[in-house]
Amino acid sequence: MNNLCADIGYKSVNHYGEQLCGDHVDIVEQNDSSVIVVLADGLGSGVKASILSTLTSTIISTMMAEGLSLEDCVGTIAATLPVCSVRGVAYSTFTIIHIINNERAEIIQYDNPHVILIRDFANYDYPKTETTIGGKQIFKSVVTLKENDIFVAMSDGCPHAGIGVAYNFGWQREDIISFMESIAPAGYTAKTLSTILVDECDKLYGHKPGDDATACVVRIRKREPMNILFGPPASRDDNDRMMSLFFSKEGKHIVCGGTTSTIAAKYLGKPLRPTLNFEESDVPPIAEIEGVDLVTEGVITINKVLENAKDYLKDNESYAHWSLKRDGASLISRLLFEEATDINFFVGRAINPAHQNPDLPINFSIKMNLVKELSECLRKMGKRIKVSYF
Repeated sequence: MNNLCADIGYKSVNHYGEQLCGDHVDIVEQNDSSVIVVLADGLGSGVKASILSTLTSTIISTMMAEGLSLEDCVGTIAATLPVCSVRGVAYSTFTIIHIINNERAEIIQYDNPHVILIRDFANYDYPKTETTIGGKQIFKSVVTLKENDIFVAMSDGCPHAGIGVAYNFGWQREDIISFMESIAPAGYTAKTLSTILVDECDKLYGHKPGDDATACVVRIRKREPMNILFGPPASRDDNDRMMSLFFSKEGKHIVCGGTTSTIAAKYLGKPLRPTLNFEESDVPPIAEIEGVDLVTEGVITINKVLENAKDYLKDNESYAHWSLKRDGASLISRLLFEEATDINFFVGRAINPAHQNPDLPINFSIKMNLVKELSECLRKMGKRIKVSYF
């Protein structure tokens, strides 16, 4: 086993005036090191296209995850998709990226723009073999994975961007490759790369897309553990046990909460130094302890991180804010969303007497719910999460 993992992210913009997107992405994890990603593009746009693409991606990802052959998948799609009453065809294009044991990628493409592979920050022309299944011309490829490989799958709304607006013939494949080569060295996450690409398409369409445009990015990277300590243990007798377990873990260490940071400082035998730089009026300032990567306030800061996480999974609109700011919530967001792949939560069950004031909106159950919701969001980002309570 290698130390690689797949970071996967996607973003879509709908055809102008449509409520539903005619493209659909499905991600199915087979195990810790194998995942199937399907991007399907239904014929046309709106409700019909949405149904076609959702059925296609769901059927393929589910059947492949169960070990069925591509022939079976294509046959099932042909037999299942409802026929369009206007055009008389049932049609949805698809791209499959199957990551196997984090060692190789199997790429299967039918009528979508071909997957772009950026390797060593330059376009890499991978081999393709052509085959016909059920009358459909399908391209297959197998690529051995390398760290920092970036696979870019798209619906045809991306290369069609700007037709008749910014360009005569749309945003050519070569132009998209050059664009991706220029942003690849920045080390952005898959979600951010797909967001930047689709936002550029939207811009070329003059913010009135003539087609649904979707980009799905798979970025191969090394595993990066991260540890976050939130709240003191229910029993003071557990202070040292909680601290020794927390600090024995490899990776960066984040300590959240006033009492918690005092206990951590005492355990390490180092002073706790508060900083009085208020970056944001709604986020308390951070502190410093030698031997700890980041020290922040607890509930208010984590609540802000949760807001950022929910937005990141949706439209990623607050990215420009938290990706640059130096407040506690923005720093935690960068560490958890962008750097970490494996996150260990150490959560103390002690009840803070300050939070028992009936006039305060914070109580014990809110703290536990924050951890639960944030863990769920991080799982949806593809992180491995482990939560330990004390």
